[in-house]
Amino acid sequence: MTKAAQGPHHNGVELTLITGLSGAGKSHALAAFEDAGFFSIDNLPPQMIPAAAELFSHEGSKVEKAAVVSDVRGGQYFEEIDRCLNELDQKDMKYRLLFLEASDEVLLRRFKETRRPHPLAPDGDIPAGVASEREMLAGLRQRADWVIDTSEMNVHELRSRIVENIVPAGTMGLVIILVSFGYKFGAPLDSDLIFDVRFLPNPNYDPKLKSLTGVDKAVQDYVINTQTNKAFFDRLMPLLDYLLPMYLGEGKSNLTVGFGCTGGHHRSVAIVEELAKHYRGQGYNIITRHRDIGKD
Repeated sequence: MTKAAQGPHHNGVELTLITGLSGAGKSHALAAFEDAGFFSIDNLPPQMIPAAAELFSHEGSKVEKAAVVSDVRGGQYFEEIDRCLNELDQKDMKYRLLFLEASDEVLLRRFKETRRPHPLAPDGDIPAGVASEREMLAGLRQRADWVIDTSEMNVHELRSRIVENIVPAGTMGLVIILVSFGYKFGAPLDSDLIFDVRFLPNPNYDPKLKSLTGVDKAVQDYVINTQTNKAFFDRLMPLLDYLLPMYLGEGKSNLTVGFGCTGGHHRSVAIVEELAKHYRGQGYNIITRHRDIGKD
């Protein structure tokens, strides 16, 4: 059983350690965790990992999920990483270890493209630095819960792999902003997606509903449950179910989706409320904004 499958951590902190070969994409991996709501630290010396874990678990720290990168940039300190991981094991501080690697050819090309020196090749002999680092990390690779070879991956593919396979279920880094608005006041310019719902039956023409808004149950029942509207939802929901993970996999951290009716009081508001309830239940971070609900 891997450490990732051992169940809840005794201290309630989800700790992921990221390491691997220089140039394999550790900074991009850390960014994926950060977008998923993890407290993130780059280039932490191994000796500080147990202390950081203790700090995260301290009452009042408010850190529930943390991702830490530790690698050979730590110089001689990195040689003690096995001892530090053993210390975590002895203290029953559960963690998950992600190891990133790539082929020698790909790493060499990446260093040449970025013109950055390899941390183990101060004299510029990158192939020797890669070989030395690979040998140094062989034991650590064996301890890893996940090993990802990024040789054939671009940044977006790496982030997608992490989000789909490593970020804990229910941890969604994509913040979805659902906006209702009225076209009579203009469409919101900051929306990534806009759906025009003016074709749906309008509660405004029902005297019992005219004075209400889409946050009222009577209007919601009218908007959600009429036959035409059910057909709309039967098509809308699968589309969003497909799109949201795709945006998340591309590394997008915020997505604004607008729904517009005539005045922004009834149909668009009810739809936003229904979608917010549905996607919060799936673990997404949802923000609702009814831009024009108070306008005449």
